[in-house]
Amino acid sequence: MSSSATVRPQAVVFDLGKVLLDFDYRIAARALAPQSRFDAEQFKRVLDQSPLLHRYESGGIGTADFFAEVCQLTGYHGSLADFRAAFGDIFAEIPAMVELHRQLRERGVPTFIFSNTNEIAVGHVRQRFPFFNGLTGYIFSHEVGCMKPGARIYAAIEEITGRTGAELLYLDDREENIAAGAAREWQTILHHDPAVTVPDVWRRLG
Repeated sequence: MSSSATVRPQAVVFDLGKVLLDFDYRIAARALAPQSRFDAEQFKRVLDQSPLLHRYESGGIGTADFFAEVCQLTGYHGSLADFRAAFGDIFAEIPAMVELHRQLRERGVPTFIFSNTNEIAVGHVRQRFPFFNGLTGYIFSHEVGCMKPGARIYAAIEEITGRTGAELLYLDDREENIAAGAAREWQTILHHDPAVTVPDVWRRLG
């Protein structure tokens, strides 16, 4: 938590996964494994926070190359369209946090997504979850070419928001990401429970 918490934030920055949306790579693995030589648990290890996924989400490879490498590793023989549909369909709204976002936008508070993610996930979320299209702006690791907690992606948020330091209120579920924001004197909330996070956001906004 930032020592500058008495300053009223001018923008709220949301991580996406485990903050606004829950996700579970087991869903994708169960859908994809039958068309491969892997079982669902083996397929999950290829997708979930693996070195291959990190290359994809840091912009080191694009979707076509990511798909080709998954096929090579797993023997997956479905189409790219089928893969995109299954790989993207791992998300579910966290209702209390989506409602928080709605109320912030209703009050005119600028809101931003700040996410380690990939092109397939963003496309799926944009189509399936209407709230996602109502944010003020977006910073995605695969577009910046840097993943949290790398300094360059935090600088990108400051640039897109036009805010720095305690003017930014940042919500994330990972301690290392929060620590990097706090080091830039952002206000931070390590999110685990909406029942704790939501009142803290309103307390800071006054």
